[in-house]
Amino acid sequence: MNMEATEVLDRIRQHPAGKVRVGIVDLDGVLRGKIMHRDKFLSAVEKGFGFCDVVFGWDMADVAYDNAKVTGWHTGYPDAAVKLDLSTFRSIPWENDLPFVLGELVDNQGQMSDACPRGLFRKILNQAKEAGYLPMMAQEFEWFNFNETPASLEAKSFQHLEPMTPGMFGYSVIRSSQESPFFNDLFDQLEKFRIPLEGLHTETGPGVYEAAIVVTQGMEAGDRAALFKTSVKEIAFRHGKMPTFMAKISPDLPGCSGHVHQSLWDPFGRFNLFFDENKPDSMSDLFRHYLAGQLAALPYILPMFAPTVNSYKRLVEGAWAPTTLTWAIDNRTVALRALPGSPTGSRLETRVVGSDVNSYLALAACLAAGLYGIRNELPLQPPTTGNGYRDLTHGSLPGNLAEATHAMKTSKLARELFGDGFVDHFTATREWEWREFSKAVTDWETRRYFEII
Repeated sequence: MNMEATEVLDRIRQHPAGKVRVGIVDLDGVLRGKIMHRDKFLSAVEKGFGFCDVVFGWDMADVAYDNAKVTGWHTGYPDAAVKLDLSTFRSIPWENDLPFVLGELVDNQGQMSDACPRGLFRKILNQAKEAGYLPMMAQEFEWFNFNETPASLEAKSFQHLEPMTPGMFGYSVIRSSQESPFFNDLFDQLEKFRIPLEGLHTETGPGVYEAAIVVTQGMEAGDRAALFKTSVKEIAFRHGKMPTFMAKISPDLPGCSGHVHQSLWDPFGRFNLFFDENKPDSMSDLFRHYLAGQLAALPYILPMFAPTVNSYKRLVEGAWAPTTLTWAIDNRTVALRALPGSPTGSRLETRVVGSDVNSYLALAACLAAGLYGIRNELPLQPPTTGNGYRDLTHGSLPGNLAEATHAMKTSKLARELFGDGFVDHFTATREWEWREFSKAVTDWETRRYFEII
């Protein structure tokens, strides 16, 4: 056991709470977990412990899938082994510094489960390491905040909710000042929880915030992003606020993005390999191949960036989210925005990603597709000039979850990148999501058909 792990265990032994919160992130990006007695946790570090594998066998509403092979009624939903990662140790400042550790579900041989998103990201990170690259990544999120509680949401049937602040007021000093206790608590508490923010500001829309997480390397980037949404919700509750990370909450308002920023560095983190001052626009050949890989893969991995039915309501023309297979330098109408400005800041922003994603899957998809482009030295198409929504030269993104899921399920490229086990399980869960939606009778249908038909 290394020194860092020993220090973590000593801190947990000495913590007056006598308990630890353990978390596992499911396929929908929902943080599932439990509180464990300190002695049980310490034993689990040495011997492991079991966690019901239903967390990968049901949807976000706890309804069991009927089409999953990984687990189900046919397996009896047994316990799966949990591998705790002590490097994820944090103290939760809004819970009296309660110790917190993340884990992964593994199979009987201790190998990654086909259903584990954190395990998949680890697999892709290892591929990058073997190729001699150190990925530097970060995610940014937009979300709406309401003066509501879980009880008031139910009482109002999720209708006519009160936004935290009124009107369209992006980058507003006034609005952030008016909610100063909440605004500052978000920034400060997240910092203490090892999710440091590069910036936090209001965005266009009533009660909308945007936060950019500080860039970092490897798994820590995924952990920060994966824990961000739950952390925001817990902090907001203490201020009487209710956040939502839905991709599109209203047809009349902008959607909420979860853009991923990324670059590749040498193994020691000294040089940004996306930057080459001798190349046009200072974009290295490696950067161009990486970009080309994402463009080639986008139509076949889109559910990893847009995982819900609602995701595709955001991906519409003129709503600050892309719809076409395009790239350009510093252009916010394209799918991939290249920012090649400096030796340290050169990076790619993948703008397809919505705020409703599982961050491990989104980061894994970005990195895997980019590495694919590098391995195959894919040529990069010319950049879009002007309005990316109108550039259909190389096609457009699938229009809904059903189309996107079918494209991924039948894609040889997706299976090459992530393996048959993951693709089969993940696409089955997205098919389930579409089927659940297809059974619902919406307000739109009632208003349109009730009287007139």
